[in-house]
Amino acid sequence: MTKRDIIEVVAKKANLTSKASRDSVQAFLNAIRDSLKRGEKVVITGFGTFSIRKRAPRPGRNPKTGDKITIAARKAPGFTAGKTLKKAVR
Repeated sequence: MTKRDIIEVVAKKANLTSKASRDSVQAFLNAIRDSLKRGEKVVITGFGTFSIRKRAPRPGRNPKTGDKITIAARKAPGFTAGKTLKKAVR
C-alpha cells in the first residue's frame, strides 16, 4: 500500500474530497515526523509506537580501499507494533 492508496481509502471512508484527504494524511505524517524530531514518542493506542532509537558507533570497512573505519553513532526512527495490530496480523 502506498501513500496514494492510503489517501484514497481515507477519502472513501471519511467521505472527504481527494484534496482534503491528502491534506489530512500529510498533516498526520508531518505531526509524527515533527514529534520524532523533538525526541518525543508517538503512541497510537491499538496500533503502535513510533520512537527514536540510538545506534552506537561501530566498526566498519571502506569497500573501495578496505580500510577500517568507525561508523558514527546516530539516531534512527523505530516502530513497535501494538498488541491489537499484532493480533490482527496473525
